[in-house]
Amino acid sequence: MPFYDDKMLIMPAVDIKDGKCVQLVQGVPGSEMVKIDNPELVARNWEDVGAEIIHLIDLDGAIDNKTNLPAIKKIINELSVPIQVGGGIRTIEYAKKLLDLDTERIIIGTMGIENPKTITSLSEEYGKDRIMISLDSKNDKVLIKGWKENINKKPKEMVKDFEIAGAGSVLFTNVDVEGLLDGFYVDPLIGLMKNSNIPIVYSGGVSSINDLKELKKTNVNGVVIGSALYKNKIDLKEAIKLQ
Repeated sequence: MPFYDDKMLIMPAVDIKDGKCVQLVQGVPGSEMVKIDNPELVARNWEDVGAEIIHLIDLDGAIDNKTNLPAIKKIINELSVPIQVGGGIRTIEYAKKLLDLDTERIIIGTMGIENPKTITSLSEEYGKDRIMISLDSKNDKVLIKGWKENINKKPKEMVKDFEIAGAGSVLFTNVDVEGLLDGFYVDPLIGLMKNSNIPIVYSGGVSSINDLKELKKTNVNGVVIGSALYKNKIDLKEAIKLQ
């Protein structure tokens, strides 16, 4: 699904760990506030409600360097809406395997940050619209390796380099507020958007329809919603009306 200048795509998150759909607090293993069997049924439910795209994250890949590839394949095959996939994409070979499954786009973090040439290579082969760079931030510093390490650089300082490398879009996650259901800070997002000419999707702390209305004012291209959907703080049908 392409991004639009006049549309803020609402992206329900389906995070997979140990074969289940989960929601972690600030990405910490063992902090599951949600745990549901059959992630493919969860994804199908969001599609049935009206989601135009699903944000699918393999937490085992991001945290433990394992993969939930069978579950990812099943979701891609069984749903008709586009699927963007991230989590644990640490090699060119695995990135290509996901792209060849007909994912809408893949989300690359650690690999692309440590070696931007991988973004260039994949962008040239598959098209930049299918390559999203993930910039995860805590205390305004970029995190890598499943949020375990920071590299002492701000997202807004790095985004232009990835744009040049061939990334077609950015996923910006504010880990400071991720999973807390307590709102978000808009300033880091605005700072990032001022330094970028490619579409940006925001994630982290979105917990109410009012949060979505605030994000709409920034002209961000998409918003990932996770915990707030699963804890019934946001109704997806109402959220989609704000796109």
